[in-house]
Amino acid sequence: MIGCLLIHGFTGSPFEVEPLADFLQERTDWEIVVPTLPGHGETLELKGVKHIEWIEHAEDELQALIEKCDEVYVIGFSMGGLIASYLSVKYEVNKLVLLSAAAYYVNVKQLLKDIGNMIKEGIQGNLIENELYNRYKWKVTKTPVLSTYEFRKVVRIARPLLKKVNVPTFIAQGEIDGIVPPKAAKYIYETISSQEKNLFYSPKAKHLICHSEDKHELFEEIYQFLLNE
Repeated sequence: MIGCLLIHGFTGSPFEVEPLADFLQERTDWEIVVPTLPGHGETLELKGVKHIEWIEHAEDELQALIEKCDEVYVIGFSMGGLIASYLSVKYEVNKLVLLSAAAYYVNVKQLLKDIGNMIKEGIQGNLIENELYNRYKWKVTKTPVLSTYEFRKVVRIARPLLKKVNVPTFIAQGEIDGIVPPKAAKYIYETISSQEKNLFYSPKAKHLICHSEDKHELFEEIYQFLLNE
């Protein structure tokens, strides 16, 4: 049996990776697991939650999959991508998929452009339809400042380990991502030690790459990568 663990991002929820999880579930008989990290979900309760709890929760889910499956694939989005890369170094993981992985974060140029678009749409009365606004407006008020430091601790733990990643790896990044700059994917691609590695850029994707207009092209690329021996 094949197991597949999908890890969402900081302040996120399974929603961020569900379209990909559903895509894989429809085409395979794999064991698909999409956990909610402590303090995360549709209602954030991050106060007092430490970075190690996020890592350990993902670790527990991975260990459970390893015990029951012959092969295990790990897919991580944003901060989840860093946790996934950490797990691929520590455990016997067969393949790794990194989506908008936050090796760097806050693409200031694109973020300013997105804010400009939000202001413009607000004037036109269309602000409620703006994806970035809808998904992130409430996170600003719900995310304790100390939690952002916990996120940065994940980055500090995982980034130095990227050079030790040596499993087949698929890296995907949105070209108009306002949170993680495109250079992050290039950095990961050049840093990991994997002999088999793929770099995919989505021209239409913002940060929520699994919800982009061209997501099915991305999903098909990931699916073929995971199927190939």
